[in-house]
Amino acid sequence: MPRRALRPPLPELGPDLDALAATIRACRICRERPLTTPLPHEPRPVFRVSDTATICIASQAPGTRVHASGTPFTDPSGDRLRAWMAVDSTTFYDGSRIAIIPMGFCFPGLDRHGGDLPPRRECAPAWRAPLFAALPNLRLLLAVGSYAHAWHLGPMARKSLTETVAAWREIAAATRDPLIIPFPHPSWRNNGWLRKNPWFEADLLPFARAAIARELAPAEPIQKIIPATALD
Repeated sequence: MPRRALRPPLPELGPDLDALAATIRACRICRERPLTTPLPHEPRPVFRVSDTATICIASQAPGTRVHASGTPFTDPSGDRLRAWMAVDSTTFYDGSRIAIIPMGFCFPGLDRHGGDLPPRRECAPAWRAPLFAALPNLRLLLAVGSYAHAWHLGPMARKSLTETVAAWREIAAATRDPLIIPFPHPSWRNNGWLRKNPWFEADLLPFARAAIARELAPAEPIQKIIPATALD
């Protein structure tokens, strides 16, 4: 799934997802080996993974509220994303079915205008390849925001977020295991974008909701076939 070969900053880890997740939660590369200015606060990686999850939300980075709670999308953006997906909080936070993996695991801090800084550049090259390699059952990936588009779509990502999301039919047709659906970020800052692009809610969301519902539907029970001779 990643578009380029990566090098983790630590020795090669085994296939144990729990051990890998524990290592990521203890990660301090943005403080101890930063590519630019060190993270201005203590790291608190926020993500959810399970080797049984079939849906992945590839998001951007935690904001201030998520940094405080330690739980992904505990903010108005999360409310909007759950509405887009047509799922309740219980389903959304069922880690056995839905993985949540931001491009940057820690809150990156605020810019001088009070907006969130971009995801830290250290996270994705260090952890994305081994983490997705440990998630064998993903069948649907929601790529939320331009950073996730660039990483997961590679050459299929367009020059702008709008162009990429508008190409969702072509992207969905070209991707399997997982099927990738591009989303804008559900931030209130994108209210204007949503007004200018009504096709997102009219056309893309019904497709995405149907794909999500298929993955979340309970499995059909397996009926045991009894040979006719056994009934004699």
